[in-house]
Amino acid sequence: MSRLDAPFEIHVHGQIPLRPDVDWGQIQEALKPLWKYAGAKSLEDGAHSAYDEEPGLVFDAEEHVLQMCWTVPGDQNFRQSLDELCMSLNELAATGAAVEVTFYDAEFDEEDPQNGEQSQDDFVMLFVGPNPAAIMQVQRDLLVQDMIGLMERHFEASELDGLIAEVDKLFAQRFDDLVSSLELGKPPRGSGGGSHGNNRKPRHLH
Repeated sequence: MSRLDAPFEIHVHGQIPLRPDVDWGQIQEALKPLWKYAGAKSLEDGAHSAYDEEPGLVFDAEEHVLQMCWTVPGDQNFRQSLDELCMSLNELAATGAAVEVTFYDAEFDEEDPQNGEQSQDDFVMLFVGPNPAAIMQVQRDLLVQDMIGLMERHFEASELDGLIAEVDKLFAQRFDDLVSSLELGKPPRGSGGGSHGNNRKPRHLH
């Protein structure tokens, strides 16, 4: 596929806190689905965005955070690269994080639409994290943030505590269901088994 006739400009945006032990080689390998899709031979060559004003794919060594503000021409098969990216970032992430991916219709002229045509823009929100609890935590936080932003037009923030508590219950139940489904595939535990750190429920942040 030629960059000139790509139907979309695809923008990837997110900040991923990484584990302290993650090194440059691991980051390059994790981001391989992106830079390889862009036709580059390494992260160094493929880290640059299609737009000069965007920082691209940047590792902040001081904060140990992977920053992504990167655009590439492409089509719908880019979604396969996203699946690979998320699996790789799960292995490196220190906490849960969101990745926003926007498919901008490269052929649509907003100022001069032809024959009533509509834009084929699309938006995907992805989540990565070291474990299901971390991923659900960031999902919950974003949902609550959006919900409060909407509801505060009509109610005071103090009036929304009960609604937020119900959201927490929903995520806690989803996490319990996930743990139960995983436990079905495990052999019976011994009587001396202790607690398991990875089975913590998402924190309730108000």
